[in-house]
Amino acid sequence: MDLHEFQGKELFRSVGLSTPHGRVAETPDEAAAAAAELGGRVVVKAQVHVGGRGKAGGVKVVKGADATRSAAEEMLGMDIKGHIVYRVLIEAASDIEQEMYASIILDRGAKKAMAMFSPMGGMDVEEISRTQPQALARVHVDPLVGWSDYHSRRLAFESGLNKDLVRPLGGVFFRLWNAFTRYEATLVEINPLILTGSGDFVALDAKFSVDGNSLYRHGEVAEMRDVRASDPQEQLAHEKSVTYVKLDGSIGVLGNGAGLVMSTLDVVADAGGSPANFLDVGGGAKASEIVDALEIITSDAKVKTIFFNIFGGITRCDEVARGVLTAVEKMGIQMPIIVRLDGTNEAEGRAILADAGPDNLYVEATMLDAARRAVELVAQTA
Repeated sequence: MDLHEFQGKELFRSVGLSTPHGRVAETPDEAAAAAAELGGRVVVKAQVHVGGRGKAGGVKVVKGADATRSAAEEMLGMDIKGHIVYRVLIEAASDIEQEMYASIILDRGAKKAMAMFSPMGGMDVEEISRTQPQALARVHVDPLVGWSDYHSRRLAFESGLNKDLVRPLGGVFFRLWNAFTRYEATLVEINPLILTGSGDFVALDAKFSVDGNSLYRHGEVAEMRDVRASDPQEQLAHEKSVTYVKLDGSIGVLGNGAGLVMSTLDVVADAGGSPANFLDVGGGAKASEIVDALEIITSDAKVKTIFFNIFGGITRCDEVARGVLTAVEKMGIQMPIIVRLDGTNEAEGRAILADAGPDNLYVEATMLDAARRAVELVAQTA
């Protein structure tokens, strides 16, 4: 679960990290009142779960209540990369001596946390890695050992940080590690981490992603979920308890089992297509669950065809076939649907689809044939 900047900073402060003074506003008048309370120059920052706010006009430095009200009026309701701005954060402007980058992320490949630091901040980490790779230091942290001063010293020395800042940086990363472990995060990032004119480190921004499976242990974090900021399909999937991840393609993918769905995404890509989602209906999907899954997939306007890939182990293929027909009839789906059934009662399932299936439903014997047919049908609808 992703948090907004102001929520991430709240968790940062709970572990002792410094952040600018600020107030959250949902109306222009609230923004103006916050600016009047803070005084001087303030920064108005759109609160959305996406990067690149500054380039999109979602970050502005202004002075005075009237200018803050005007900036908030422009931002509230703004669409930034598909995310609507419902809140703005009003912060006191900071005295910036230097901008840096600091983060800890879960490296699933290494099965460890990975800390990253660069004395160059304020830009995307990908840009730092591309233009100044020597300035971005990385170190893995063994979860059984935890954070050590050694890790921060290595990050500082490898990135070329001024030696006078090595010890203060260690304090920043120690607190960042505490936030990462205390709240069971998958990402904690400060970009930029600023050094002020008085020599203090301050988290000027905050990205904070928490493992959704751990939320039952962190009620205060679970309450931070912003339903309005969620992707519509992912929110619908959450309500229906369906495992779904939205992607950028045009072929809706549905399967039973995470491994099978991941393989299906690869096969679709290998066939020249682009998956629109990852959707796993689980090992014992019933007809009603197939209907729920199709409702989620078809709510995405980018989807041009749907690829069912079902292996009948616990799931019976005849039950899936009935679910497909029920969903198509109930929802009036017109786009092409490709079904691959294999396993328990596969012959019965294919017979059901052949006897009662509509003209827009295609049955294929293999996963590769089904993927190729999906790609072909998308091309025909283009």
